[in-house]
Amino acid sequence: MKKTIAVTLALLMAGNMAFAGSDNTLSKEEKAAGWQLLWDGKSLDGWKAALNKKDATKGWYVSDGELRTVKYNGDNATVVDIRTDRKYTNFILTLQVKITPGANSGVKYFIQDNMNVGCEFQILDNEQHPDATNGICGNRNFGSLYDLIPADPEKSHYCVGDWNDVKIVVDGNHVQHWLNGALVVDYYRNNQMFNALVNTSKFAGKKGFGNYDSGYILLQNHKDEIAYKNIKIREL
Repeated sequence: MKKTIAVTLALLMAGNMAFAGSDNTLSKEEKAAGWQLLWDGKSLDGWKAALNKKDATKGWYVSDGELRTVKYNGDNATVVDIRTDRKYTNFILTLQVKITPGANSGVKYFIQDNMNVGCEFQILDNEQHPDATNGICGNRNFGSLYDLIPADPEKSHYCVGDWNDVKIVVDGNHVQHWLNGALVVDYYRNNQMFNALVNTSKFAGKKGFGNYDSGYILLQNHKDEIAYKNIKIREL
């Protein structure tokens, strides 16, 4: 009970404070509450290519306080996923993302060394990207746990060409996806049900998928134009 109450209070604080003040900065209140910036708004410091042979600067650049992907132009060197320098265990992650029409991206967590596969908060233009009709029951739509659990279709509203608020909460095996202030996915991992979902997904056979104690946080470049800002984390 105490743990549930603590998580609830943390969620309320995250919702009230996640994007307070100027972009890519922390307010005094956020600093006091334990929030940290994951991106400085100016450079790629703190982020590196998820796969060692890739060059992050080929696929990402900074402009006007936004972390942007390089749109695919036939050069595979631009298709680069980037991850944090360190791993995280229990946390609240908040960020804002802006997608272009027909775009595809994702925020992944529990990523391991030299990997770009893990649990994913799907970011997708459901109306124009063909992957929205793949998978099962919409489990590849915006906000979903990609290819595993669909986002609540009544709550997973998003905007194309404007900023969307994303929040991922990891408290041990309990994980939540929030999109624009609404809880759209709520699940537990490291159990029989979760493993059954993995075994019927595209990740079947990937040992330990989604069940690691900790991992890197990854931003996906899926060949489309995407922008991120206000990437913040609070460890629990």
